[in-house]
Amino acid sequence: MKRYASGAQSWARAIAKPVAGTVRIALGGVDQPSGWSVDTTTGVVSFGAAPGAGVAITAGFEFDVPVRFDTDALDVTLDLERLGSITSIPLLEIRR
Repeated sequence: MKRYASGAQSWARAIAKPVAGTVRIALGGVDQPSGWSVDTTTGVVSFGAAPGAGVAITAGFEFDVPVRFDTDALDVTLDLERLGSITSIPLLEIRR
């Protein structure tokens, strides 16, 4: 889960696609370099030995967000040097 806050409002978002090699796990605030694995397609973390009862489990990582194009066409501007630019690429997040 990733938690977001804006003023008095806050919300949580389930993260399912952590980037391989970026995941860090801590138990009770202490980094755990080993003893766990993560499935990068689901985000599920598995421990070789279960953490003790009441121990806070935290993680930090980069994550991918699946998206799709929101349109079938993109407006491209070509200049004299035959270079193109796209002013906007509308995307929609794919949520499951």
